[in-house]
Amino acid sequence: MSAPSSAPSAQAETAAPEPDFLSPDAGPRPPGPTPSQSRFQVDLVAEAAGTTDDRSPSSDASAAVPEPPGADPGASGEEAKGRFRVVNFADPNGAGSAASPEAPPAEGLQNGDTVMSETSLHSSTGGQHHYHYDTHTNTYYLRTFGHNTIDAVPNIDFYRQTAAPLGEKLIRPTLSELHDELDKEPFEDGFANGDELTPAEEAAAKEGVESKGVVKFGWIKGVLVRCMLNIWGVMLFIRMSWIVGQAGIALSCVIVLMSTIVTTITGLSTSAIATNGFVRGGGAYYLISRSLGPEFGGSIGLIFAFANAVAVAMYVVGFAETVVQLLKEADAIMTDDINDIRIIGTITIILLLGISVAGMEWEAKAQIFLLVVLLTAIVNYFIGTFISVKSKEPAGFFGYDGSILWENFGPDFRKGETFFSVFAIFFPAATGILAGANISGDLADPQQAIPRGTLLAILITGIVYLGVAVSTGSCIVRDASGNASDTLSSHFMSNCSDAACKFGFDFSTCKSQDECSKGLHNDFQVMSLVSGFGPIITAGIFSATLSSALASLVSAPKVFQALCKDNIYPGLTMFAKGYGKNNEPLRGYILTFGIALAFILIAELNTIAPIISNFFLASYALINFSVFHASLANSPGWRPSFKYYNMWVSLAGAILCCGVMFVINWAAALLTNAIVMGLYIYVSYKKPDVNWGSSTQALTYHQALTHTLHLSGVEDHIKNFRPQCLVMTGYPNSRPALLDLVHSFTKNVGLMICGHIRMGYRRPNFKDLATEQARYQRWLLKNETKAFYTPVFAEDLKQGTQYLLQAAGLGRLKPNTLVMGFKNDWRDGDMMNVEMYISMIHDAFDFQFGAVILRLKEGLDVSHIQGQDELLSSQEKSSGMKDVIVSIDTSKDSDADSSRPSSKATSLQNSPAIQKDDEDDGKATTQPLLKKDKKSPTVPLNVSDQRLLEASQQFQKKQGKGTVDVWWLFDDGGLTLLIPYLLTNKKRWKECKIRVFIGGKINRIDHDRRAMATLLSKFRIDFSDITVLGDINTKPKKEHVAAFEEMIEPYRLREDDMEQEAAERLKNSEPWRITDNELELYRAKTNRQIRLNELLQEHSSTANLIVMSLPLARKGTVSSALYMAWLEALSKDLPPMLLVRGNHQSVLTFYS
Repeated sequence: MSAPSSAPSAQAETAAPEPDFLSPDAGPRPPGPTPSQSRFQVDLVAEAAGTTDDRSPSSDASAAVPEPPGADPGASGEEAKGRFRVVNFADPNGAGSAASPEAPPAEGLQNGDTVMSETSLHSSTGGQHHYHYDTHTNTYYLRTFGHNTIDAVPNIDFYRQTAAPLGEKLIRPTLSELHDELDKEPFEDGFANGDELTPAEEAAAKEGVESKGVVKFGWIKGVLVRCMLNIWGVMLFIRMSWIVGQAGIALSCVIVLMSTIVTTITGLSTSAIATNGFVRGGGAYYLISRSLGPEFGGSIGLIFAFANAVAVAMYVVGFAETVVQLLKEADAIMTDDINDIRIIGTITIILLLGISVAGMEWEAKAQIFLLVVLLTAIVNYFIGTFISVKSKEPAGFFGYDGSILWENFGPDFRKGETFFSVFAIFFPAATGILAGANISGDLADPQQAIPRGTLLAILITGIVYLGVAVSTGSCIVRDASGNASDTLSSHFMSNCSDAACKFGFDFSTCKSQDECSKGLHNDFQVMSLVSGFGPIITAGIFSATLSSALASLVSAPKVFQALCKDNIYPGLTMFAKGYGKNNEPLRGYILTFGIALAFILIAELNTIAPIISNFFLASYALINFSVFHASLANSPGWRPSFKYYNMWVSLAGAILCCGVMFVINWAAALLTNAIVMGLYIYVSYKKPDVNWGSSTQALTYHQALTHTLHLSGVEDHIKNFRPQCLVMTGYPNSRPALLDLVHSFTKNVGLMICGHIRMGYRRPNFKDLATEQARYQRWLLKNETKAFYTPVFAEDLKQGTQYLLQAAGLGRLKPNTLVMGFKNDWRDGDMMNVEMYISMIHDAFDFQFGAVILRLKEGLDVSHIQGQDELLSSQEKSSGMKDVIVSIDTSKDSDADSSRPSSKATSLQNSPAIQKDDEDDGKATTQPLLKKDKKSPTVPLNVSDQRLLEASQQFQKKQGKGTVDVWWLFDDGGLTLLIPYLLTNKKRWKECKIRVFIGGKINRIDHDRRAMATLLSKFRIDFSDITVLGDINTKPKKEHVAAFEEMIEPYRLREDDMEQEAAERLKNSEPWRITDNELELYRAKTNRQIRLNELLQEHSSTANLIVMSLPLARKGTVSSALYMAWLEALSKDLPPMLLVRGNHQSVLTFYS
């Protein structure tokens, strides 16, 4: 066995030889760390060298390991719970490296991040890898594959999101801790991708840690009992017999089966979602919101909680009506029917509230008692069907008989009823399948309990409903008078065809006169008549109503509490608070009580009942759709352990639920859909700050990937050309004018990538680059800028631009136009920077890109201004976040340079992306990137900075009635014309008119104007005026030429005044210098730039924006200083100017 090591060190020779190290009688270890040792060491596992006790890994795990005296107790005490703790930083002087006197020294040599000890080689467990867990400091000491290392083996605790409720959250060593060089600080706390906790999850974690003795239910008491009680409602006892009378046995079974199919599919979908990860409290809301996102979850959660609250009133009123009926029979009415219902209903709901508030354990006991009563009533009914009693025959009960079954087999719809109207009456009886899921937070194991309990409840209740349908249709006739004298005489025996005739009864008289009071059609209390002991059926009705009311009274606050905890609706957060060890939502109970009491006092629920059913069905539809959507998105995170589902079956279930909504009550269905859509739009508009990894996100990614790949297989077409811009902004907030103007013509039209070249770093920190990328991307989104931020590390600007030109974008979504700011300070700094700048333009043309340069006379770069929080957009300010940074730079940064090493604004320490608030814990909320330093006073802005700041915001405002002057001097394929057209289509630029300026000859001005007007009309581009410049080739004024000569004087080579060899040497070392030869060669072109500036001053000095053809310079012929001087001479002292040059491929066409 060889000593494992990390990357070999240069000083590895100082380590002890490997054979000596492995030998049992190896010499003593050096007193201090060897040069090859790591800066930090992990505490070694201390075991007695001669231990022979057979200790299992579990007993090892509980053994406390003494801490060496060299460890810093303060540092270790401050470590987060569950962190891998660095307990001893190696001291260069050897201090603190001696082992604790209580523990024998661990023999071994440390190399890199790995420590090998003799005890780990000769472990009593045979070298097996296992944990050593220190119960006092909650720290793992890992011994992996025979040696100690901070690298961790797979462990469930690394994957937990919170400490609640299953175990402690541990954080694995980061990649940096294992991989970075040793002079970097290890162990920076952080979350893995997607593990950030929402406030609700943090609260859940806290509650999970604090709560002791929490009551949790298994699948029987928690789900099966609740679902059965909720599904077996009043319908079972007082409406099932009437449904059989109307629809017949066959269609009644079809109705039950149809309802069961809908609920079974929903149950399967619920099971799939519930087993795709840990389920917290919130039931249907939690399942839908974590699958489809907060928009659907928030909308359905609110109406689902409300529907449960109103359902309490419906069930309580059903109970009160039964009690009032008994009081009427006993002649004990208190006032009148309606008021008696109100009085009894109010007393009942107060008692139910008391049971609920007493705690879930009491509520569960009450449910068990009610289930026993209900089961007794059902058994009592089935026993009664086998006991034929003569006294019950006049009421239509004759016991099981084939003729009765045959007579009742087909439908007999009366009083305008149809199959669908009867189905609509029955279906609410099948709802209630989410009663168990709604208390998911109170279940011991929701992933097992919800599928098992829900599906078994659907099966049992479905069988019972079918049994009742068949049994009532087989032993009770549809019509009976209840009069014992309606017997059949022998004279009419031959003419009688009803099933009752067989038993000697003739109910034809009351049937013909529609006066029958008994039988399936006419008596809702038939089941009481049939049962062995009638009062038990009444007790069953009480049990069914009260249990359903109790389940809804518990469900509504639990769902509402989960909704409020997620802060989807900010005004409702007060209801998120829980009380007691079970986190009971007492405020939610009071609210539910209030809503239910209000509807009880109405006492007429016939209008509200269909809406409740529709609310439940909307929830079922979305649960089914969630499974279909998640399967369709094909996300790797969709891995339900419940396998008995199918995406297409779930989709069919969702469509069925929507269909049933309209069958039950089309008006209520429309109202339900309107409410869901209204809430959906509200939540979408509010954009709650949550990220649950919903299937909506997964499907968006899937569609984007599919469409991007599909797009890559399609050839570009002129009609579909879009300017896709790579904009050299540096940090996105450092050149706001450039960002705003380009965003104006790319928003919803083309791609925009903010390129940032980070230079001047001897050792680039790629991790920080990734952090900044995410942070500035959030900033762009927060400011509603539709762009991507792409930073790169490079040696210089030229190399970085080449990286971006080659690699930015994806497939067809690649930039085709390079956009830069004009280098205003080109004469102030190192001319090699100008050489780099001009080479960027040449590189763009080499890559077949178009090039665009924006010049503002005030400049573009505002990153040097101190405390410029005015730069923050109104959206960023209104978000209520704190102000924070300041990036100070004493020397003004170049407008073109993406990231100058000298700029403190872009240094890592002062980078706005690196600075964090105390509250910024890496969540999706973006802190403003521009802050006011509270410690240093704000420096008042000088006049030039004030102007710069105002100019940087000019494209954020509406432009008003002005002009965009297009100087289309050279045909570059049409990009010079397309950009202003796209710009004036936007709201801010809508009132600006396009004026076109072209070059021409004095004797052909009218002809050239007509030709251009024809071309523009064919392109369908509106313009207000066309000006033909006939004097474009006139010589410029002498003073302007003299000013140009003076400007270029410092950059001339003047090779005629020196030796040829010296001139060549100087040109090679300073390639930007202007030779006398090229100056003379391009004299005419130089004069044209100066003359164009004169014409621009004359015609376009009041324009809102000038868009002009960018003059070209032949690569290798025109020096960078001369080209820069041309651009300077052309664009100086003018309004905002956009110099544009396409890649000379057509981007406009007049063909359809």
